[in-house]
Amino acid sequence: MYVASILNMPQSPKILDSHPYLRQTLELVSDKWVTAIIYVLSQGTKRYGELNREIGDVSQRMLTRTLRNLERDGLVKRKVYSTNPPTVEYSLTSLGETLVEPLRLLCQWSKEHFHEVETARESKDNIMDDFL
Repeated sequence: MYVASILNMPQSPKILDSHPYLRQTLELVSDKWVTAIIYVLSQGTKRYGELNREIGDVSQRMLTRTLRNLERDGLVKRKVYSTNPPTVEYSLTSLGETLVEPLRLLCQWSKEHFHEVETARESKDNIMDDFL
């Protein structure tokens, strides 16, 4: 009887399933290259080489793939000029611009609080070292 009543109880939705797009949104903005590209493009239109230099440590393959995904998602627009060789510029769309402030706030939180995360890690690591 108890098991039957538990099985009939409505379950609350899991946090990542509480909104149909939450999981996908978090996957999108948690990518470090997405965040870096949005940040650099928030400062204005950039050519591919400028993006590559300003981001640093990103392979051409990863930068190209991330830019294509952001273009597909409607966050970045790509403009090709018919020069020889072709000139390509990237900029944020109006939808992409809406991500700038939330990411800026996350960066601000990082500047203000990440030292606390490091302190907590060191403290926990020291306790774990004492047990080993």
